[in-house]
Amino acid sequence: MAKITLDNLAHSYSPNPKSEDDFALKELNHDWADGEAYALLGASGCGKSTLLNIISGLLIPSQGRVLFDDKDVTTAPTADRNIAQVFQFPVVYDTMTVRENLAFPLKNRGMDKAEITRLVQKVGAMIGMETELDRKARGLTADAKQKISLGRGMVREDVNALLFDEPLTVIDPHMKWELRTQLKKLHQDFGHTMIYVTHDQTEALTFADKVVVMHDGRVVQIGTPQELFERPAHTFVGYFIGSPGMNLFDAQIDGAKARVGQTHVDLGAAYAAHGKTQIGVRPEFIRMNVGGDGLPATIRRIEDVGRHRIVRLDVDGRAISAIANEDDAISSDTDRITFDPAGINVYADDWRIEPSERVAQ
Repeated sequence: MAKITLDNLAHSYSPNPKSEDDFALKELNHDWADGEAYALLGASGCGKSTLLNIISGLLIPSQGRVLFDDKDVTTAPTADRNIAQVFQFPVVYDTMTVRENLAFPLKNRGMDKAEITRLVQKVGAMIGMETELDRKARGLTADAKQKISLGRGMVREDVNALLFDEPLTVIDPHMKWELRTQLKKLHQDFGHTMIYVTHDQTEALTFADKVVVMHDGRVVQIGTPQELFERPAHTFVGYFIGSPGMNLFDAQIDGAKARVGQTHVDLGAAYAAHGKTQIGVRPEFIRMNVGGDGLPATIRRIEDVGRHRIVRLDVDGRAISAIANEDDAISSDTDRITFDPAGINVYADDWRIEPSERVAQ
């Protein structure tokens, strides 16, 4: 296991980058704590795989350093970093059996045969292939081959880090849940430093201790699932995390009040905001009313998703989502929405700002 330090790290695929826009990975400084499980989360093309490949040694960054336990490994080859990496599509040896595939990295390190047998049997059970250990990999389905790839990554107990690049893409939905659970248990049992790349927020939030959200080549927030949900540091985090995501309203901020259209909204705290200002409110913190104060709103449709209902509203031509409990009455005459001040975040130029002072209630 190792602490991974990213020092002034950035990367451009252009040989002569002239501006920040030329960088696929914008400047990043961060320590990845020894033994924690991280998820790199973001849309396709945001820089997740670039960052993972730099950490693994498949790519040398344009600038900055990568350190494992304070040792500079920026230009060290992958083989010298003592990591295990699992890719999006399965990489297996078709002429070998499942057992031989799983044992391969252990045999390369000269491990005792009895220990190899123990570890292979253990991992074979973890990936649900203990009865197929003596089958040739040739002819297995894509998801079975990917389970072998996952198992080969998990079979070593001595690695500095385990890196996963969207490893469950070809796995069926039920097995995805099983394997995520197994990966989580592996982390709890052995305390490996794990970095898991995904564009699926469910995978990220259920797997990781800390989620690293990336957008347009930049890390916009690192936090626990609860922190990402309650206090998104960037409007993209609010939009990307949650189903539905956070609602955004253009607003003029004046101390403890925001003006949205012609309606004044109580923020519960005073803010000094400049630039493009918005307030962000998750669907859980929107209240629907008939008459009274609030933003004018019209219900367009109601979606019952079992645990709750998602109410789609129109607010001044903008699509807004609210969440109502199954037993909440929703009037067809609803024409106003209000916000719980505790659920309001204030943004200036897309970045969340802290209040300058709290307002006594």
